[in-house]
Amino acid sequence: MSLHADAVATLTKWPAGTSGQEALRHAFLGFLAAREDACRRACAAGHITASAVVLDQSRTHVLLTLHPRVGRWVQLGGHCEESDASLSAAALREASEESGLSGLTISAEPVHLDVHPVTCSLGVPTRHFDVRYVVTAPDGAAPVRSAESDDLRWWPLAALPPGSEADLTELIAAACA
Repeated sequence: MSLHADAVATLTKWPAGTSGQEALRHAFLGFLAAREDACRRACAAGHITASAVVLDQSRTHVLLTLHPRVGRWVQLGGHCEESDASLSAAALREASEESGLSGLTISAEPVHLDVHPVTCSLGVPTRHFDVRYVVTAPDGAAPVRSAESDDLRWWPLAALPPGSEADLTELIAAACA
């Protein structure tokens, strides 16, 4: 199965928890129906991305990265690659690469969707159709910052970084539900 086919299958069967998430699910499926290249970074109209909200074993802390391009603390994740067999595989790969952690486990289904404008590696304004998963780190996991991050650290769920946007709070709430 191609990554595009996996994205369609994943989002077709995903039970969105709210009317807003259901509306986004339909928008994502419409975008995938219109664009065979929807999962490729080269799709200038926008592209499907995969993210991971990385929680510690106790589910009391979340691992966030200070994104150099965005300039704020966000979940781990990014572009799908040709080698990714599924959206969950892309999210897990991104989480592993950006955190330096091994032994991560990922939820079977997404927990949240988001679409946001961004100027990414294409150098032009586009949109990320972000499919988000919960990833759990092994007990005592010590992340190692990659070159893709200005900083990387565990944050208590009750004390997220100052200036955290509403979508991060919404994502964490969905991940912990």
